[in-house]
Amino acid sequence: MGYTALYRKFRPITFSELVGQEHITRTLRNQIMADRVGHAYLFNGGRGTGKTSSAKILARAINCLNPKDGEPCNECEICKGALNGSLTDIVEMDAASNNSVEDIRSIREEVNFLPTKAKYRVYIIDEVHMLSPGAFNALLKTLEEPPEHVKFILATTEPQKLPATILSRCQRFDFKRISNEDIIKRLEIVCKESNIEVTDGALKIISVLAEGAMRDALSILERCVQDGENKIDEDKIKDLVGIPKITFVHSIVDAIVEYDIDKALASMDEILNQGKDLNNFLWEIIKYVKDVLIYKSSGKAELYSEEEVTNIKALSDKVTKEKLVNLIYELSNLENDMKWSTQKTIMFQAGIIKLCSKEVGTGGDVEERLEKIENYLKSGKVAVTNNATSGIAFNNMATYNNSNSVVSTNNIVRNSMQPKMGNAQGISNNSVSKQPKSKTYSNDLSKSWPKIVNDLKQNGKIVLYTNLMNTSAEQLSDNTVGIKFKKGMTAFGKAVLDKQENIKEISSLVSLACGKDMQIKYINDAQNQGAVHNPEDDIQKLASESNIPFNMV
Repeated sequence: MGYTALYRKFRPITFSELVGQEHITRTLRNQIMADRVGHAYLFNGGRGTGKTSSAKILARAINCLNPKDGEPCNECEICKGALNGSLTDIVEMDAASNNSVEDIRSIREEVNFLPTKAKYRVYIIDEVHMLSPGAFNALLKTLEEPPEHVKFILATTEPQKLPATILSRCQRFDFKRISNEDIIKRLEIVCKESNIEVTDGALKIISVLAEGAMRDALSILERCVQDGENKIDEDKIKDLVGIPKITFVHSIVDAIVEYDIDKALASMDEILNQGKDLNNFLWEIIKYVKDVLIYKSSGKAELYSEEEVTNIKALSDKVTKEKLVNLIYELSNLENDMKWSTQKTIMFQAGIIKLCSKEVGTGGDVEERLEKIENYLKSGKVAVTNNATSGIAFNNMATYNNSNSVVSTNNIVRNSMQPKMGNAQGISNNSVSKQPKSKTYSNDLSKSWPKIVNDLKQNGKIVLYTNLMNTSAEQLSDNTVGIKFKKGMTAFGKAVLDKQENIKEISSLVSLACGKDMQIKYINDAQNQGAVHNPEDDIQKLASESNIPFNMV
Protein backbone atom coordinates (compact mmCIF):
# COMPACT_ATOMS: atom_id res chain seq x y z
CA MET A 1 0.00 0.00 0.00
CA GLY A 2 1.34 3.47 -0.91
CA TYR A 3 2.20 6.24 1.50
CA THR A 4 -0.72 8.22 2.91
CA ALA A 5 -0.35 11.83 3.97
CA LEU A 6 -1.00 12.59 7.62
CA TYR A 7 -4.02 14.79 6.96
CA ARG A 8 -5.63 11.92 5.02
CA LYS A 9 -4.53 9.23 7.44
CA PHE A 10 -5.98 11.11 10.42
CA ARG A 11 -9.08 12.50 8.70
CA PRO A 12 -11.99 12.40 11.21
CA ILE A 13 -14.47 9.59 10.60
CA THR A 14 -16.97 10.58 13.30
CA PHE A 15 -18.40 13.90 14.46
CA SER A 16 -16.70 13.47 17.85
CA GLU A 17 -13.28 13.49 16.16
CA LEU A 18 -13.89 16.83 14.44
CA VAL A 19 -11.84 19.56 16.09
CA GLY A 20 -13.22 22.96 17.05
CA GLN A 21 -16.65 22.69 15.36
CA GLU A 22 -18.83 21.45 18.23
CA HIS A 23 -21.55 24.01 17.47
CA ILE A 24 -22.06 22.34 14.06
CA THR A 25 -21.60 18.68 14.96
CA ARG A 26 -24.09 18.99 17.83
CA THR A 27 -26.81 20.30 15.50
CA LEU A 28 -26.15 17.70 12.80
CA ARG A 29 -26.26 14.83 15.27
CA ASN A 30 -29.55 16.08 16.71
CA GLN A 31 -31.06 16.27 13.22
CA ILE A 32 -29.98 12.70 12.45
CA MET A 33 -31.35 11.32 15.73
CA ALA A 34 -34.66 13.17 15.23
CA ASP A 35 -34.84 12.06 11.57
CA ARG A 36 -35.12 15.68 10.44
CA VAL A 37 -32.28 15.78 7.95
CA GLY A 38 -32.60 18.59 5.39
CA HIS A 39 -32.42 18.08 1.64
CA ALA A 40 -29.59 20.62 1.04
CA TYR A 41 -26.72 21.86 3.21
CA LEU A 42 -24.08 24.53 2.67
CA PHE A 43 -20.84 24.16 4.62
CA ASN A 44 -18.85 27.38 4.60
CA GLY A 45 -15.51 28.19 6.19
CA GLY A 46 -11.76 28.62 5.73
CA ARG A 47 -9.44 25.95 4.39
CA GLY A 48 -8.71 22.95 6.57
CA THR A 49 -11.53 23.53 9.05
CA GLY A 50 -13.43 20.26 8.44
CA LYS A 51 -16.04 21.05 5.76
CA THR A 52 -15.36 18.07 3.50
CA SER A 53 -14.81 15.73 6.46
CA SER A 54 -18.16 16.79 7.95
CA ALA A 55 -19.89 16.24 4.60
CA LYS A 56 -18.51 12.69 4.37
CA ILE A 57 -19.46 11.89 7.96
CA LEU A 58 -22.98 13.24 7.42
CA ALA A 59 -23.37 11.24 4.21
CA ARG A 60 -22.42 8.03 6.03
CA ALA A 61 -24.48 8.82 9.15
CA ILE A 62 -27.78 9.26 7.27
CA ASN A 63 -27.17 5.99 5.40
CA CYS A 64 -25.65 3.95 8.24
CA LEU A 65 -27.43 0.69 9.09
CA ASN A 66 -26.51 0.93 12.77
CA PRO A 67 -26.22 4.62 13.74
CA LYS A 68 -25.61 5.49 17.37
CA ASP A 69 -26.25 8.95 18.84
CA GLY A 70 -26.22 10.45 15.37
CA GLU A 71 -22.81 8.96 14.55
CA PRO A 72 -22.03 6.46 11.77
CA CYS A 73 -20.87 3.07 13.03
CA ASN A 74 -18.18 2.78 10.32
CA GLU A 75 -18.55 -1.02 10.57
CA CYS A 76 -21.62 -1.83 8.50
CA GLU A 77 -21.61 -2.58 4.77
CA ILE A 78 -22.69 0.94 3.84
CA CYS A 79 -20.09 2.70 6.02
CA LYS A 80 -17.24 0.49 4.83
CA GLY A 81 -18.24 0.98 1.21
CA ALA A 82 -18.29 4.75 1.72
CA LEU A 83 -14.90 4.72 3.44
CA ASN A 84 -13.15 2.66 0.76
CA GLY A 85 -14.88 4.50 -2.10
CA SER A 86 -16.79 1.53 -3.52
CA LEU A 87 -20.27 2.87 -2.64
CA THR A 88 -21.66 4.63 -5.71
CA ASP A 89 -24.58 6.20 -3.84
CA ILE A 90 -22.28 8.82 -2.28
CA VAL A 91 -20.95 11.02 -5.08
CA GLU A 92 -18.12 13.49 -4.47
CA MET A 93 -17.73 16.16 -7.13
CA ASP A 94 -15.08 18.87 -7.44
CA ALA A 95 -16.80 21.94 -8.87
CA ALA A 96 -13.44 23.52 -9.69
CA SER A 97 -12.89 21.03 -12.52
CA ASN A 98 -16.54 20.07 -13.17
CA ASN A 99 -18.20 23.45 -13.39
CA SER A 100 -20.06 23.35 -16.69
CA VAL A 101 -23.77 23.13 -17.39
CA GLU A 102 -23.29 19.61 -18.79
CA ASP A 103 -21.87 18.38 -15.47
CA ILE A 104 -24.92 19.64 -13.58
CA ARG A 105 -27.30 18.25 -16.20
CA SER A 106 -25.79 14.79 -15.65
CA ILE A 107 -26.66 15.14 -11.95
CA ARG A 108 -30.24 16.16 -12.83
CA GLU A 109 -30.60 12.99 -14.86
CA GLU A 110 -29.05 10.75 -12.17
CA VAL A 111 -31.27 11.96 -9.31
CA ASN A 112 -34.29 10.27 -10.89
CA PHE A 113 -32.74 6.86 -10.23
CA LEU A 114 -33.07 5.17 -6.85
CA PRO A 115 -29.88 4.46 -4.87
CA THR A 116 -28.37 1.00 -5.37
CA LYS A 117 -27.65 0.06 -1.73
CA ALA A 118 -28.02 3.05 0.56
CA LYS A 119 -31.13 4.81 1.73
CA TYR A 120 -30.13 8.15 0.18
CA ARG A 121 -28.12 9.21 -2.82
CA VAL A 122 -25.84 11.99 -1.51
CA TYR A 123 -24.07 14.53 -3.71
CA ILE A 124 -21.10 16.30 -2.11
CA ILE A 125 -20.09 19.28 -4.30
CA ASP A 126 -16.82 20.79 -3.11
CA GLU A 127 -15.70 24.34 -4.02
CA VAL A 128 -19.22 24.99 -5.25
CA HIS A 129 -18.51 28.69 -5.81
CA MET A 130 -16.52 27.66 -8.92
CA LEU A 131 -19.67 26.64 -10.81
CA SER A 132 -20.51 28.76 -13.84
CA PRO A 133 -23.66 30.96 -13.83
CA GLY A 134 -25.29 28.54 -16.24
CA ALA A 135 -24.49 25.59 -13.98
CA PHE A 136 -26.02 27.38 -10.98
CA ASN A 137 -29.19 28.02 -12.94
CA ALA A 138 -29.35 24.38 -14.01
CA LEU A 139 -29.01 23.31 -10.35
CA LEU A 140 -31.70 25.61 -8.94
CA LYS A 141 -34.86 23.55 -9.43
CA THR A 142 -33.24 20.25 -8.50
CA LEU A 143 -31.72 21.79 -5.37
CA GLU A 144 -35.05 23.25 -4.28
CA GLU A 145 -37.22 20.17 -4.77
CA PRO A 146 -35.05 17.07 -5.12
CA PRO A 147 -36.53 13.56 -4.90
CA GLU A 148 -36.93 12.21 -1.38
CA HIS A 149 -33.99 9.84 -1.85
CA VAL A 150 -31.49 12.64 -2.75
CA LYS A 151 -29.47 14.92 -0.47
CA PHE A 152 -27.09 17.71 -1.46
CA ILE A 153 -24.11 18.90 0.59
CA LEU A 154 -22.33 21.94 -0.83
CA ALA A 155 -18.94 23.13 0.51
CA THR A 156 -17.19 26.41 -0.21
CA THR A 157 -14.63 28.86 1.13
CA GLU A 158 -16.28 31.85 -0.59
CA PRO A 159 -20.07 31.88 -0.01
CA GLN A 160 -20.31 35.47 -1.22
CA LYS A 161 -19.79 34.17 -4.77
CA LEU A 162 -22.91 32.01 -4.61
CA PRO A 163 -26.19 33.38 -6.00
CA ALA A 164 -28.79 34.32 -3.41
CA THR A 165 -31.16 31.82 -5.00
CA ILE A 166 -28.74 29.00 -4.07
CA LEU A 167 -28.09 30.30 -0.55
CA SER A 168 -31.80 30.52 0.25
CA ARG A 169 -32.33 26.86 -0.65
CA CYS A 170 -29.70 25.49 1.76
CA GLN A 171 -29.21 25.10 5.48
CA ARG A 172 -26.02 27.07 6.04
CA PHE A 173 -23.35 26.10 8.58
CA ASP A 174 -20.35 28.39 9.12
CA PHE A 175 -17.14 26.62 10.13
CA LYS A 176 -14.91 28.81 12.27
CA ARG A 177 -11.12 28.90 12.53
CA ILE A 178 -9.77 26.22 14.83
CA SER A 179 -8.17 27.61 17.98
CA ASN A 180 -4.48 27.04 18.69
CA GLU A 181 -5.36 25.04 21.80
CA ASP A 182 -7.56 22.62 19.83
CA ILE A 183 -4.89 22.23 17.14
CA ILE A 184 -2.27 21.41 19.79
CA LYS A 185 -4.54 18.79 21.40
CA ARG A 186 -5.14 17.09 18.05
CA LEU A 187 -1.44 17.20 17.15
CA GLU A 188 -0.56 15.56 20.46
CA ILE A 189 -2.85 12.65 19.56
CA VAL A 190 -1.35 12.37 16.06
CA CYS A 191 2.23 12.48 17.39
CA LYS A 192 1.46 9.83 20.01
CA GLU A 193 -0.04 7.43 17.47
CA SER A 194 2.78 8.12 14.97
CA ASN A 195 5.62 7.80 17.53
CA ILE A 196 6.79 11.37 16.95
CA GLU A 197 8.71 13.17 19.69
CA VAL A 198 7.82 16.86 19.72
CA THR A 199 8.40 19.67 22.19
CA ASP A 200 5.62 21.86 23.54
CA GLY A 201 7.24 24.90 21.95
CA ALA A 202 7.26 23.19 18.55
CA LEU A 203 3.55 22.36 18.82
CA LYS A 204 2.83 25.99 19.69
CA ILE A 205 4.74 27.22 16.63
CA ILE A 206 2.91 24.77 14.35
CA SER A 207 -0.48 25.83 15.71
CA VAL A 208 0.31 29.51 15.08
CA LEU A 209 1.68 28.88 11.57
CA ALA A 210 -1.42 26.82 10.69
CA GLU A 211 -3.61 29.95 11.08
CA GLY A 212 -6.65 28.00 12.23
CA ALA A 213 -6.42 25.21 9.59
CA MET A 214 -6.00 21.68 10.92
CA ARG A 215 -4.88 20.38 7.52
CA ASP A 216 -2.08 22.96 7.37
CA ALA A 217 -0.93 21.97 10.85
CA LEU A 218 -0.70 18.30 9.86
CA SER A 219 1.13 19.22 6.64
CA ILE A 220 3.74 21.22 8.59
CA LEU A 221 4.13 18.36 11.06
CA GLU A 222 4.62 15.94 8.17
CA ARG A 223 7.35 18.07 6.62
CA CYS A 224 9.26 18.01 9.89
CA VAL A 225 9.53 14.20 9.94
CA GLN A 226 10.50 13.73 6.29
CA ASP A 227 14.21 13.63 7.19
CA GLY A 228 13.69 10.29 8.93
CA GLU A 229 14.12 11.64 12.46
CA ASN A 230 10.90 11.60 14.48
CA LYS A 231 12.14 14.36 16.76
CA ILE A 232 10.85 17.90 16.33
CA ASP A 233 11.89 21.07 18.15
CA GLU A 234 11.47 24.79 17.55
CA ASP A 235 14.68 25.26 15.54
CA LYS A 236 13.82 22.42 13.18
CA ILE A 237 10.43 23.90 12.37
CA LYS A 238 11.84 27.38 11.76
CA ASP A 239 14.50 26.00 9.40
CA LEU A 240 12.02 23.91 7.41
CA VAL A 241 9.34 26.56 6.97
CA GLY A 242 11.88 29.24 6.10
CA ILE A 243 11.55 31.56 9.09
CA PRO A 244 14.74 33.71 9.02
CA LYS A 245 16.78 34.23 12.12
CA ILE A 246 14.88 36.71 14.19
CA THR A 247 18.12 38.50 15.09
CA PHE A 248 18.45 39.93 11.56
CA VAL A 249 14.82 41.01 11.42
CA HIS A 250 15.01 42.60 14.87
CA SER A 251 18.27 44.34 13.98
CA ILE A 252 16.81 46.05 10.90
CA VAL A 253 13.60 47.09 12.65
CA ASP A 254 15.62 48.44 15.57
CA ALA A 255 17.84 50.37 13.12
CA ILE A 256 14.74 51.94 11.53
CA VAL A 257 13.41 52.97 14.93
CA GLU A 258 16.82 54.39 15.98
CA TYR A 259 17.50 55.99 12.55
CA ASP A 260 20.81 54.07 12.46
CA ILE A 261 21.81 53.81 8.78
CA ASP A 262 25.13 52.02 9.44
CA LYS A 263 23.43 49.31 11.49
CA ALA A 264 20.81 48.79 8.79
CA LEU A 265 23.47 48.52 6.08
CA ALA A 266 25.45 45.98 8.10
CA SER A 267 22.35 43.81 8.64
CA MET A 268 21.35 44.03 4.98
CA ASP A 269 24.86 43.06 3.84
CA GLU A 270 24.76 39.96 6.02
CA ILE A 271 21.35 38.97 4.66
CA LEU A 272 22.49 39.47 1.06
CA ASN A 273 25.66 37.47 1.65
CA GLN A 274 23.55 34.56 2.90
CA GLY A 275 21.51 34.61 -0.32
CA LYS A 276 18.15 35.11 1.39
CA ASP A 277 15.17 35.95 -0.81
CA LEU A 278 14.50 39.65 -0.30
CA ASN A 279 10.75 39.42 -0.89
CA ASN A 280 10.38 36.79 1.84
CA PHE A 281 12.71 38.70 4.14
CA LEU A 282 10.74 41.92 3.68
CA TRP A 283 7.54 40.03 4.46
CA GLU A 284 9.12 38.76 7.68
CA ILE A 285 10.04 42.35 8.60
CA ILE A 286 6.43 43.44 8.06
CA LYS A 287 5.14 40.58 10.22
CA TYR A 288 7.67 41.41 12.94
CA VAL A 289 6.57 45.06 13.03
CA LYS A 290 2.97 43.80 13.24
CA ASP A 291 3.91 41.52 16.15
CA VAL A 292 5.60 44.43 17.94
CA LEU A 293 2.41 46.45 17.48
CA ILE A 294 0.29 43.59 18.86
CA TYR A 295 2.62 43.22 21.83
CA LYS A 296 2.46 46.95 22.54
CA SER A 297 -1.34 46.80 22.40
CA SER A 298 -2.09 43.51 24.15
CA GLY A 299 1.15 42.20 25.65
CA LYS A 300 0.92 39.01 23.54
CA ALA A 301 3.87 37.66 21.55
CA GLU A 302 3.28 34.15 20.26
CA LEU A 303 5.95 32.23 18.34
CA TYR A 304 8.76 33.90 20.28
CA SER A 305 11.10 32.69 23.00
CA GLU A 306 11.59 34.52 26.30
CA GLU A 307 14.73 36.25 25.01
CA GLU A 308 12.95 37.36 21.83
CA VAL A 309 9.98 38.65 23.83
CA THR A 310 12.42 40.71 25.91
CA ASN A 311 13.80 42.27 22.72
CA ILE A 312 10.29 42.97 21.45
CA LYS A 313 9.39 44.64 24.74
CA ALA A 314 12.48 46.84 24.58
CA LEU A 315 11.67 47.78 20.98
CA SER A 316 8.02 48.54 21.75
CA ASP A 317 9.06 50.91 24.52
CA LYS A 318 10.99 53.03 21.98
CA VAL A 319 8.23 53.54 19.46
CA THR A 320 4.63 54.69 19.35
CA LYS A 321 1.70 52.73 17.95
CA GLU A 322 1.21 55.36 15.25
CA LYS A 323 4.81 54.96 14.09
CA LEU A 324 4.43 51.16 13.90
CA VAL A 325 1.26 51.47 11.84
CA ASN A 326 2.99 53.91 9.49
CA LEU A 327 5.97 51.56 9.18
CA ILE A 328 3.68 48.71 8.14
CA TYR A 329 2.18 50.88 5.40
CA GLU A 330 5.59 52.10 4.20
CA LEU A 331 7.07 48.58 4.15
CA SER A 332 4.00 47.29 2.30
CA ASN A 333 4.46 50.02 -0.32
CA LEU A 334 8.11 48.99 -0.64
CA GLU A 335 7.04 45.38 -1.12
CA ASN A 336 4.68 46.45 -3.90
CA ASP A 337 7.41 48.52 -5.60
CA MET A 338 9.81 45.56 -5.50
CA LYS A 339 7.32 43.35 -7.33
CA TRP A 340 7.57 45.53 -10.45
CA SER A 341 11.27 46.35 -10.26
CA THR A 342 14.11 44.57 -12.04
CA GLN A 343 16.50 45.94 -9.40
CA LYS A 344 15.02 44.36 -6.27
CA THR A 345 18.22 44.71 -4.25
CA ILE A 346 18.45 48.42 -5.05
CA MET A 347 14.80 48.99 -4.18
CA PHE A 348 15.10 47.05 -0.92
CA GLN A 349 18.23 48.83 0.28
CA ALA A 350 17.01 52.25 -0.79
CA GLY A 351 13.65 51.71 0.93
CA ILE A 352 15.17 50.57 4.22
CA ILE A 353 17.67 53.44 4.26
CA LYS A 354 14.88 55.91 3.52
CA LEU A 355 13.04 54.67 6.62
CA CYS A 356 16.26 55.08 8.63
CA SER A 357 16.69 58.61 7.30
CA LYS A 358 13.42 60.17 8.40
CA GLU A 359 10.41 59.58 10.59
CA VAL A 360 7.64 58.24 8.36
CA GLY A 361 4.39 60.16 8.28
CA THR A 362 4.68 61.93 11.64
CA GLY A 363 6.53 65.13 10.93
CA GLY A 364 9.23 65.62 13.54
CA ASP A 365 12.39 67.75 13.48
CA VAL A 366 13.11 67.93 9.75
CA GLU A 367 16.16 70.20 10.10
CA GLU A 368 17.81 67.80 12.56
CA ARG A 369 17.30 64.80 10.29
CA LEU A 370 18.51 66.71 7.21
CA GLU A 371 21.68 67.65 9.09
CA LYS A 372 22.24 64.01 10.01
CA ILE A 373 21.83 62.92 6.37
CA GLU A 374 24.07 65.77 5.18
CA ASN A 375 26.82 64.63 7.53
CA TYR A 376 26.42 61.08 6.30
CA LEU A 377 26.80 62.23 2.69
CA LYS A 378 29.89 64.30 3.57
CA SER A 379 31.50 61.28 5.23
CA GLY A 380 32.74 60.13 1.82
CA LYS A 381 30.78 56.88 1.76
CA VAL A 382 28.36 58.02 -0.94
CA ALA A 383 29.03 58.67 -4.61
CA VAL A 384 26.64 58.93 -7.50
CA THR A 385 27.25 56.63 -10.45
CA ASN A 386 26.49 57.69 -14.00
CA ASN A 387 24.94 54.47 -15.26
CA ALA A 388 22.03 55.36 -17.50
CA THR A 389 21.27 51.75 -18.40
CA SER A 390 20.36 50.89 -14.82
CA GLY A 391 18.53 54.16 -14.31
CA ILE A 392 20.68 55.11 -11.33
CA ALA A 393 21.79 58.52 -12.61
CA PHE A 394 18.37 59.80 -13.58
CA ASN A 395 16.65 58.41 -10.50
CA ASN A 396 19.22 60.01 -8.20
CA MET A 397 20.42 56.72 -6.74
CA ALA A 398 23.77 56.59 -4.94
CA THR A 399 26.20 53.75 -4.35
CA TYR A 400 27.59 52.95 -0.94
CA ASN A 401 31.18 52.08 -1.88
CA ASN A 402 32.15 50.02 1.15
CA SER A 403 29.43 47.36 0.75
CA ASN A 404 27.95 47.82 -2.74
CA SER A 405 24.71 48.84 -1.07
CA VAL A 406 22.56 51.40 -2.83
CA VAL A 407 21.14 54.53 -1.21
CA SER A 408 18.11 56.33 -2.61
CA THR A 409 18.97 60.03 -2.51
CA ASN A 410 15.87 61.10 -4.40
CA ASN A 411 14.12 61.95 -1.14
CA ILE A 412 17.28 63.54 0.31
CA VAL A 413 17.48 65.91 -2.65
CA ARG A 414 13.79 66.72 -2.46
CA ASN A 415 13.74 67.36 1.27
CA SER A 416 16.95 69.39 1.07
CA MET A 417 15.33 71.70 -1.44
CA GLN A 418 12.18 71.98 0.67
CA PRO A 419 13.10 71.62 4.35
CA LYS A 420 10.07 73.59 5.57
CA MET A 421 7.56 71.33 3.84
CA GLY A 422 8.20 68.41 6.20
CA ASN A 423 7.90 64.91 4.85
CA ALA A 424 4.49 65.15 3.25
CA GLN A 425 6.35 65.13 -0.08
CA GLY A 426 9.23 63.03 -1.27
CA ILE A 427 8.07 59.71 0.09
CA SER A 428 8.25 57.94 -3.26
CA ASN A 429 8.65 58.58 -6.98
CA ASN A 430 5.21 57.04 -7.36
CA SER A 431 3.50 59.34 -4.89
CA VAL A 432 1.14 61.98 -6.26
CA SER A 433 2.63 65.44 -5.94
CA LYS A 434 0.56 68.22 -4.47
CA GLN A 435 -0.17 70.98 -6.97
CA PRO A 436 -0.01 74.56 -5.75
CA LYS A 437 -3.39 76.09 -5.13
CA SER A 438 -2.92 78.61 -7.94
CA LYS A 439 -0.40 79.25 -10.72
CA THR A 440 0.05 82.28 -12.93
CA TYR A 441 2.10 82.07 -16.12
CA SER A 442 3.00 84.58 -18.77
CA ASN A 443 0.99 84.45 -21.97
CA ASP A 444 4.31 84.13 -23.80
CA LEU A 445 5.04 80.38 -23.57
CA SER A 446 8.75 80.83 -24.27
CA LYS A 447 9.00 83.01 -21.16
CA SER A 448 6.74 80.89 -18.95
CA TRP A 449 8.44 77.58 -19.83
CA PRO A 450 11.36 77.99 -17.37
CA LYS A 451 8.83 78.64 -14.59
CA ILE A 452 6.87 75.50 -15.63
CA VAL A 453 10.05 73.39 -15.42
CA ASN A 454 10.91 74.91 -12.05
CA ASP A 455 7.38 74.14 -10.78
CA LEU A 456 8.00 70.49 -11.63
CA LYS A 457 10.98 70.55 -9.29
CA GLN A 458 9.01 72.32 -6.57
CA ASN A 459 6.24 69.72 -6.87
CA GLY A 460 8.73 66.92 -6.31
CA LYS A 461 8.92 65.75 -9.95
CA ILE A 462 12.71 65.51 -9.82
CA VAL A 463 13.04 62.99 -12.65
CA LEU A 464 10.94 65.14 -14.99
CA TYR A 465 12.79 68.30 -13.95
CA THR A 466 16.16 66.63 -14.59
CA ASN A 467 15.20 65.60 -18.11
CA LEU A 468 13.57 68.96 -19.03
CA MET A 469 16.45 71.19 -17.93
CA ASN A 470 18.04 73.15 -20.82
CA THR A 471 14.93 72.74 -22.97
CA SER A 472 12.72 75.37 -24.59
CA ALA A 473 9.08 75.41 -25.68
CA GLU A 474 7.15 77.13 -28.42
CA GLN A 475 3.61 76.86 -29.78
CA LEU A 476 3.66 74.94 -33.09
CA SER A 477 -0.05 75.13 -33.87
CA ASP A 478 -3.36 76.09 -32.34
CA ASN A 479 -3.36 73.02 -30.05
CA THR A 480 0.25 71.75 -30.07
CA VAL A 481 3.33 72.85 -28.13
CA GLY A 482 6.80 71.70 -29.13
CA ILE A 483 9.45 71.02 -26.48
CA LYS A 484 12.94 71.31 -27.95
CA PHE A 485 15.89 69.36 -26.59
CA LYS A 486 18.97 71.30 -27.70
CA LYS A 487 21.38 68.72 -26.31
CA GLY A 488 19.36 65.75 -27.48
CA MET A 489 17.42 63.03 -25.63
CA THR A 490 18.91 59.89 -24.11
CA ALA A 491 17.11 56.59 -24.48
CA PHE A 492 16.37 56.52 -20.77
CA GLY A 493 15.16 60.12 -20.78
CA LYS A 494 12.83 59.41 -23.68
CA ALA A 495 11.42 56.38 -21.86
CA VAL A 496 10.71 58.54 -18.80
CA LEU A 497 9.10 61.38 -20.75
CA ASP A 498 6.97 59.02 -22.86
CA LYS A 499 5.18 57.65 -19.78
CA GLN A 500 1.51 58.58 -19.85
CA GLU A 501 1.48 60.04 -16.33
CA ASN A 502 4.45 62.30 -17.21
CA ILE A 503 2.90 63.42 -20.49
CA LYS A 504 -0.29 64.24 -18.59
CA GLU A 505 1.66 66.20 -15.96
CA ILE A 506 3.49 68.34 -18.55
CA SER A 507 0.38 68.83 -20.70
CA SER A 508 -1.66 70.07 -17.74
CA LEU A 509 0.93 72.76 -16.91
CA VAL A 510 1.30 73.80 -20.54
CA SER A 511 -2.48 73.99 -20.91
CA LEU A 512 -2.67 76.14 -17.81
CA ALA A 513 -0.11 78.53 -19.29
CA CYS A 514 -1.85 78.69 -22.68
CA GLY A 515 -5.34 78.98 -21.22
CA LYS A 516 -6.70 75.99 -23.20
CA ASP A 517 -6.11 72.26 -23.69
CA MET A 518 -2.80 71.66 -25.45
CA GLN A 519 -0.89 68.65 -26.69
CA ILE A 520 2.89 68.36 -26.42
CA LYS A 521 5.46 67.15 -28.92
CA TYR A 522 9.13 66.37 -28.23
CA ILE A 523 11.64 67.81 -30.73
CA ASN A 524 15.17 66.36 -30.68
CA ASP A 525 17.39 69.13 -32.14
CA ALA A 526 20.55 67.11 -31.59
CA GLN A 527 19.56 64.73 -34.40
CA ASN A 528 20.03 67.55 -36.92
CA GLN A 529 22.98 69.25 -35.24
CA GLY A 530 24.94 66.09 -34.38
CA ALA A 531 25.19 67.18 -30.77
CA VAL A 532 25.89 64.64 -28.04
CA HIS A 533 24.08 65.02 -24.74
CA ASN A 534 26.09 64.23 -21.61
CA PRO A 535 23.73 63.37 -18.71
CA GLU A 536 26.50 64.11 -16.21
CA ASP A 537 26.02 67.83 -16.85
CA ASP A 538 22.37 67.68 -15.81
CA ILE A 539 23.07 65.62 -12.70
CA GLN A 540 25.97 67.83 -11.66
CA LYS A 541 23.84 70.97 -12.19
CA LEU A 542 21.02 69.47 -10.11
CA ALA A 543 23.51 68.58 -7.37
CA SER A 544 24.91 72.10 -7.32
CA GLU A 545 21.48 73.72 -7.18
CA SER A 546 20.41 71.39 -4.36
CA ASN A 547 23.64 71.91 -2.38
CA ILE A 548 24.25 68.14 -2.17
CA PRO A 549 27.90 66.94 -2.26
CA PHE A 550 27.73 64.56 -5.24
CA ASN A 551 30.95 63.09 -6.68
CA MET A 552 30.79 61.72 -10.23
CA VAL A 553 32.61 58.39 -10.55
